[in-house]
Amino acid sequence: MKYLEQAFEWLLWEGRLFILLAVIFGMIGALILFIVASVDIYHVAHYTFEIMSSGHHPNNFHEKIVGEIIGAVDLYLIAVVMLLFSFGLYELFISKIDPAESSESSGILKIKDLDQLKDKLAKVIIMVLIVSFFKRVINMEYNGALEMLYLSLSILALGLALFFMHKSADSH
Repeated sequence: MKYLEQAFEWLLWEGRLFILLAVIFGMIGALILFIVASVDIYHVAHYTFEIMSSGHHPNNFHEKIVGEIIGAVDLYLIAVVMLLFSFGLYELFISKIDPAESSESSGILKIKDLDQLKDKLAKVIIMVLIVSFFKRVINMEYNGALEMLYLSLSILALGLALFFMHKSADSH
């Protein structure tokens, strides 16, 4: 019976290595998002150069450029979420990342427990939502005072969310 228990515990412990699938594909997803966002920025730069050199400025030129760049920033932030997720899972379930331990970087990728991983992911996800909100707000047309009130209230809510997010970070 003791042998069966040891074999089961060994299998259970080694089963944690399945998390490597999430780590590897999380990294691949992050890489894809970084590439797509960079290509988007390249296209915006190319489009801007063409417009500036032609001397013809379409009516929505600035809005289009700002919207595209904000979209790319959104993709970059989602890629960061994927990176944090991958690094965090690896450090929590597989092994500490030796180069990260000896690095003098900010330590953002050092994850000690699941709650810390959730906090870091939540903060980046909130930033993704704020950037997505900003992208949508730029392209909206406002037809009345009530819509402007809703916009103001939503900006106030975002400001409060950022305030409380930073306040909780200062207390840790």
